[in-house]
Amino acid sequence: MRRLGKFLFLILALLVAVGAVGAHLLIADLPSPHALYEHQTGISSRILDRHGRLLYEITDPHAGRHVPVPLEEIPLYCRQATIATEDADFYTNPGVDIRGILRALWINLRGGEVLAGGSTITQQVARNLLLSPQERSQRTLIRKLRESILAWRIARTFTKDEVLALYLNEVYYGNLAYGIEAAAQTYFGKGVRELSLAECALLAGLPQSPAFYNPLTDPERARKRQQVVLGLMVEQGYITPEQVELAARERLHFAATPFPIEAPHFVMYVWAWLEREFGAEALYTEGLVVTTTLDLNLQHTAEEAVRRHLARLTQASEESGLREVNNAALVALDPQTGAILAMVGSPDYFNPAIDGAVNAALALRQPGSALKPLIYAAAFTPYADGQAQGQALLTPASVILDVRTAFPTREGLPYVPENYDRRFHGPVSAREALAQSLNIPAVRVLHMVGVDRLVTLANRMGITSFGTGERFGLALALGGGEVRLLELTAAYAAFANGGQRVDPFGVLEVRDVRGQLRYQARLVPGAQVLDPRVAYLITDILSDENARAPAFGTGSVLSLSRPAAVKTGTSSDWRDNWTVGYTPQLVTGVWVGNADGRPMRDVSGVEGAGPIWHDFMERALRGQPVVPYLEPPGLERVRVCVPSGLLPTPLCPRTREELFIAGTAPTEPDNWYQLFRIDRATGLLAEPGTPPERVEERAFIVPPAEAWEWARANHWPLPPEMPGGERGASAGPPLVITHPDDGTIYRLSPLVPGTYQAIRVAARPADGVRVAEVTLYANGQPLATFTTLPYEVLWTLQAGEHTFLAVGRDENGRPLRSAPVSIRVLAP
Repeated sequence: MRRLGKFLFLILALLVAVGAVGAHLLIADLPSPHALYEHQTGISSRILDRHGRLLYEITDPHAGRHVPVPLEEIPLYCRQATIATEDADFYTNPGVDIRGILRALWINLRGGEVLAGGSTITQQVARNLLLSPQERSQRTLIRKLRESILAWRIARTFTKDEVLALYLNEVYYGNLAYGIEAAAQTYFGKGVRELSLAECALLAGLPQSPAFYNPLTDPERARKRQQVVLGLMVEQGYITPEQVELAARERLHFAATPFPIEAPHFVMYVWAWLEREFGAEALYTEGLVVTTTLDLNLQHTAEEAVRRHLARLTQASEESGLREVNNAALVALDPQTGAILAMVGSPDYFNPAIDGAVNAALALRQPGSALKPLIYAAAFTPYADGQAQGQALLTPASVILDVRTAFPTREGLPYVPENYDRRFHGPVSAREALAQSLNIPAVRVLHMVGVDRLVTLANRMGITSFGTGERFGLALALGGGEVRLLELTAAYAAFANGGQRVDPFGVLEVRDVRGQLRYQARLVPGAQVLDPRVAYLITDILSDENARAPAFGTGSVLSLSRPAAVKTGTSSDWRDNWTVGYTPQLVTGVWVGNADGRPMRDVSGVEGAGPIWHDFMERALRGQPVVPYLEPPGLERVRVCVPSGLLPTPLCPRTREELFIAGTAPTEPDNWYQLFRIDRATGLLAEPGTPPERVEERAFIVPPAEAWEWARANHWPLPPEMPGGERGASAGPPLVITHPDDGTIYRLSPLVPGTYQAIRVAARPADGVRVAEVTLYANGQPLATFTTLPYEVLWTLQAGEHTFLAVGRDENGRPLRSAPVSIRVLAP
């Protein structure tokens, strides 16, 4: 019994000793809470351009932009937003999160890693101000317990208001701003005392991930985070839902306080990358030397081009009252590697009137027609899904009809696009359609390709903003989605380099204060995302000034003193315009607009972004050799007939040479130009009884049926009619339903009497058809019969599926019939 007692005593003594040692390890070297106000100056990190020129020196934040303010000078909304977001029971807890500690113990016992998160405001103060940078980054149970002990001591040394003041004055808000006063100046160009509820909520959402929620690079994501903070404030009873609605509608103006820096938007872009790769503390304590991809000479050239041309637009706006434009962005990349050579996010980083601190090169904007090259690339690709190897949906010579067309959509509503010049251009080749940026052909091509295929290609080329593409329809052909200038420019680089994906990057290497290499960019070729022959076809079209001339003229700002491929884009509501173009050595994208989304007035891609692109490219390439585009093997040049794109015949009056992927050139002879027997006496088609001496053969053009009316209006040499009114060639249905469009969906309104809910049903004869009588039908039942134009009637809407038809007879009694048109009417 005595031996058992001794054994138990020894066990107890051992446990006490182990506990004492453990406690000593936990608390022996813990700093005093009074050290909270002592800060150690670290070693500066430097961000350099590719030639070693200083862009910015990152100094100890407490020796720089760090201005503590008393708690009473910080708006109540800012304090409440912070507490609601970071530590809802801050004023009642003992300074530590007991549940978080127990959870960490449980995870540690199960062998897992102690993750960050769930810390009180007091714990965050202890971790950020009292623990060493090395210990701060650890995810261990020991670190969690030491942090909690420190927080418990702090809570007993200082009042809650003192702890909150410490937190608000020391926490990192991103973009070099430590403390809420510095954050107010950094993001809004004002003191903390002037912050509104909306501004407080936005700032309170930043500390958990300043780079991820950065409003200067992703305003939309920051706005969503702001809404989360406002919702938490409602849950805590600090504000009402009505205040949330007002705050959500408040227009935020982002600004920055001037300080010495080169290429500020680029520096902030690199800064965010460095924080993700090395952590924020490394930038202040390890003396990193960061060599970036930026060429400061090109950066200055870009900044000058942006400011000079915007000044011209602003002057024109003041003189004429038009334009309404104040912002622009430019990105220049090495198309072979993706290295960022220049990045201008706005003309003035420090101008709050234009939200200058927002990096428009990273913002989501509608690309307009600048997306069209990707659509045609998908159509030219010979290995597209569902196609046999070696086949493609289109070639540059393929005919696309630019005539009024109603396209069915996923929503059921017909989509009727218009061209920029509000005109129809009839049959055009794919080369002409892309070079002249015609809208209707682009939508036709996307309809053939499919939205899903385009989105897949865009994702492969580095455009991440489309997601799966389920939310897009055919309007995507005209820029209905949103892209980032940096990503769109990188996608064009794949055209310049033979089809390889390019991922933009800004850092070449990182070394520490001892010169040890911490990071080096791996310059390896990207994945092959385009057939090199397809990339070359797009380049050949975008650099074809003759094909572009009917829309843009010759010698425009799209033409350089050397060969260059280029495409413009303008969103339908004039909010954005673009010019993206390249040579083998350089790809540059330019966006012009307003950061707040306000529409411009009559500023197209040629007038807005085009001159900036032209001036920058000319100066950037000055003195460099003219490098030709390398034509890959597997292409051939074949002469085709214009406009059919088929092989020439003796009847074809005009031909041109076209470029094809081997095996895709036409094999059929032209059938648009045909010989007809003409009665010289009447000028009409000869009849069987026409005397032979009056008959001669003449060549006429026979376009597709859908283009016949356009051809007639544009005075094409169409075959004449026979004396009885018969056309010289079949041109589709002799009657056409003009209203409603096929596929339209209507919805009945419960607020309007049924007899007033009617639509117009109308038809017309096809061009050249002489009609004696027409009857309009709905669901097989006659609506009205007409012997003269117009052929139209009102039809009362009824829920369900409905089909309309026009049936009639010509002057010789022969039957006429239209193609059916179907609509759907939804119940109220």
